[in-house]
Amino acid sequence: MEDLPFRDRTQAGRLLSRKLAGYADRGDVIVLALPRGGVPVGYEIAKALRAPLDVFLVRKLGAPGQEELAMGAIAAGGVRVLNEEVVRALGVSPRVIDSVAARESRELARRDQLYRGRRPAPPVAGRTVILVDDGLATGSTMRAAIQASRQKKLSRIVVAVPVAAAPTCEELASLVDEIVCYATPDPFYSVGFWYDDFSQTTDDQIRDLLERAGKELTPATSSK
Repeated sequence: MEDLPFRDRTQAGRLLSRKLAGYADRGDVIVLALPRGGVPVGYEIAKALRAPLDVFLVRKLGAPGQEELAMGAIAAGGVRVLNEEVVRALGVSPRVIDSVAARESRELARRDQLYRGRRPAPPVAGRTVILVDDGLATGSTMRAAIQASRQKKLSRIVVAVPVAAAPTCEELASLVDEIVCYATPDPFYSVGFWYDDFSQTTDDQIRDLLERAGKELTPATSSK
């Protein structure tokens, strides 16, 4: 695909936003980005759609000794999703899973305070939520976000990512109302393989983007 690799997450978000143009200027739409890497992508989408932006806090459960390999994920509200195939293959015990989940729960709480401070989470009941990340490999983190979202009585759940493994994109499509994967290259390799610049997004960058979004992005007052 001629747009790959993406220059960075900003360019990826701008390209992805074109496939979401039907959600522009709708008062019921909110963009929720998964930190950290999903926030720069989500900012560009929210700007293009003229929709509000916030974070959706989810933490990957890294496999012991292979922290980049997701054996599951957790999200706010006590949601835990496990990749049973990875857990079985590595022989990870329930006690180890609980230990990793407890550590990531503390990090989840820390980030909530860091990114939002005193600002409450936006109301989402009855709204169309676009869940954004910078890519999908196994999909564990996004799967946890979807499961947590279902507890919030949303009108519609849309998943949007610049790049994804085709099987993961197809699997998640059955869990949401719509999924938009800009590119599904084969072979996939990894999310970072498809970016020239895949440097880690910092907490300061996330806070800056959320503050800018709060000042710059004025949501529409009526839905189509």
